[in-house]
Amino acid sequence: MPADGVVTVEDRDSGRSVTARFTRVGEDLVVAVGGGERPHVGCVVLATPNPVEGEASTRSASCSVLTIPPHKEEPIARGIATLLAQRLDTVAVVTAGVHEDGLDRTGIEDFLRLGERLGEELVRQLQDQG
Repeated sequence: MPADGVVTVEDRDSGRSVTARFTRVGEDLVVAVGGGERPHVGCVVLATPNPVEGEASTRSASCSVLTIPPHKEEPIARGIATLLAQRLDTVAVVTAGVHEDGLDRTGIEDFLRLGERLGEELVRQLQDQG
C-alpha cells in the first residue's frame, strides 16, 4: 500500500469540497482533513478498533477527542476516524478544520455530508490499495 495520498470530494451544487491527506505510520493511519477558505486544525480524534466479542468481522471503535474551542469539526473528524478504525482495523488519527466566512446552516450541512462521503471514499481507496 502506498505510504500516503490525497482524496478530495466535492459538492457540485454548492462548489464546496473537503480534502484528506493521509499517511501510513507503520500499520496506523494519520489523516488531515481540510476544507473551505482556510483549512486548519480545529479538532483531533484518535480512534482505536475494538473487536466485538464473538464476531470476528465486526468492530466498534473507541475515540479520544481534542477540540480547540470554538471549533465545531468534531462530527467530521470523529466520523472519519471511527469509520477507518472499524472498517480497516487500524488505529486512526484524524485532524479536521473547515472554515468558510459567513457559513450558514445549509453550508454546515453540506460540509457534514462531504465529511461522510470523504470517509467512505478514503475507506474505498485504502481497501483498493491493499
